[in-house]
Amino acid sequence: MDGAQAPAKVKTSVADGVATITLNDPGTLNAAGLELMADLDAAVSAAIANKDVRAIILTGEGRGFCSGANLSGGGSAGRATDSGEGPNQALLNVYNPFVSRIRKSPKPLVAAVNGVAAGVGVSLALACDLVVAGESAYFLLAFRRIGLVPDGGATWLLPRLVGKARAMELMLLGEKLPAATAEQWGLINRCVPDGEVLAKATELAKALATGPKSLGLTRNLVWDSLDAAWHDQVEAEAYAQGEAGRTEDAREGIMAFVQKRQAEFKGR
Repeated sequence: MDGAQAPAKVKTSVADGVATITLNDPGTLNAAGLELMADLDAAVSAAIANKDVRAIILTGEGRGFCSGANLSGGGSAGRATDSGEGPNQALLNVYNPFVSRIRKSPKPLVAAVNGVAAGVGVSLALACDLVVAGESAYFLLAFRRIGLVPDGGATWLLPRLVGKARAMELMLLGEKLPAATAEQWGLINRCVPDGEVLAKATELAKALATGPKSLGLTRNLVWDSLDAAWHDQVEAEAYAQGEAGRTEDAREGIMAFVQKRQAEFKGR
């Protein structure tokens, strides 16, 4: 060995207020092993903390978005089982905290699905606010083939996005769902030609990055609404409206409306 370091499992670039975070293990179709997840968690946390970042893109290098947990390690679902712990420990300690962190993000996220999204890769994509997928991309929850259950929030997300019948079909039969069908079902926002996935995701992310700070409040209201009672939700809207109304962006938006000009939001 020449002592050279292995390439980072995750790459980040920042431009025009958008952090593009790329899963960078193309040889495994960006399988979400524990090392990659640690790098991904650090990258997303850094993007959230970066004041210059106002929107985040999550995508994959090469031919896939994320092929799921890394099965090549020999453990159950490729998760940390060498210590004798079951796969539930890695879920409780690594995967679940990460998808929960995305759900509570103060900044909107766009998933650019450039190929297969399988297993927990489906959960990573659907935890984002907007999802763009290429025409040849597909979503696959084939846990039945390895005797395990869908995880990473999949059993919570799917019924709410596509209804119980279709969620059951995807998880019990474990069949591929092409991106075009996923768009028709309302699982994703856009199905575009393969060569335009990142460009379309960037277009959407830039639109989010030039928007007001209230977009973060809005995306959190929508996520919370999925398991909130009516009274609690309208009350949450009222408090969020109060917070939004105290931002510089709200003052700019109102002034621009009065002056009949385009608002220039700063994300503050």
